[in-house]
Formats: sequence, C-alpha cells, structure tokens
Amino acid sequence: MTDEAGNTPRKPPRPVTPAYLQRAALAYLERYASSAENLRRVLRRKVDNRCRLRGEDPGAFQDMVDEVVAKSLRSGLIDDTRYAEARVATLRRRGGSARAIQAKLSAKGVDHATIAAALETEEGDEEQAARTFARRRRLGPFRPGERAPYRDKDMAAMARAGFRFDVARRIIDGEIDDESA
Repeated sequence: MTDEAGNTPRKPPRPVTPAYLQRAALAYLERYASSAENLRRVLRRKVDNRCRLRGEDPGAFQDMVDEVVAKSLRSGLIDDTRYAEARVATLRRRGGSARAIQAKLSAKGVDHATIAAALETEEGDEEQAARTFARRRRLGPFRPGERAPYRDKDMAAMARAGFRFDVARRIIDGEIDDESA
C-alpha cells in the first residue's frame, strides 16, 4: 500500500512507557556524563519526537521523564556535583577560563552554586589556564616568529576565551618560562 507520492507509510513508533524512558536514560548515561537537567532535556526531546510521530501530546509524559531523572539521581547514576567537578578539571586542563567553564556548565543545566563550588575546589588557577590556552592556540610568547604585529589579535582571542584583561596581558606580553616550555 502506497500513498500518492509512491511512499510506503511507516508504522508509528511504540508508545512512550517508563521502561522505554529508563532504557533511553541508561543508554545515554552509558555514553555520556550528564547533569540532571541535561538528562531531562535529552529525555524530553526523545518524548517530543516520539509523540510527534504518534500524534500525541508530549505534556502527558513529563511526569514520567521527571520520575526517571529522579530515579537516576537516587541511584547515583547522575550527580551534578561530581559532573561539575569532572568538567571543570577537564576544561581547566585544556585551558578554559572560569567564565567559559561557567557558561558551558550553565548551558548543561548545572546551578550556579554547584559551579562556583567546583571552580573553588579546582587547584588550577586562571593564569595557568590562560598559559595553556595560549600554548594550544600559539598566541603571544608561543607564536613562532615575530609576535608584536599580532598582539591585538592575541589579546582579542584571550578575551573571547573569557580571560580577564590583566591575565591576558601578562600571558601575551610575557616570556616562555621553563615550566611552560
């Protein structure tokens, strides 16, 4: 049986059930670390897609999504504090500024108090992260050849990455020290 365009109609997906949502949450958490709010967004997106294909109202399933997220929290599958601390450590090692880290974690649904606590416990400081960022991007003292003509561009790159002006100036105008080389 085909429609006017010659396409065979697809069978609608199965209905949304708590078991489906639990399996979807586990599959997502096996692959990615997540905050509670991010998991909630992922599950809501899955519910919205399935409901759209079935012609159902996704609002009816929000309680199920909330229950799966609460169950994941109770069982320890997700923990915003642990997630924030791990992401802060990773992003600091890669040269992330406190502002950039805060923005990324906020986008994932981590509350500001948890982010602030995770940033305080991280032993890496802002200047060390700025130096790492400059080394990765080959800015300032890490730029091969003459660096004076590129000073403003390097400062702008540091500012876009979220580093304060005084920190960026110290790194861009500084020299490579023995521990950075």
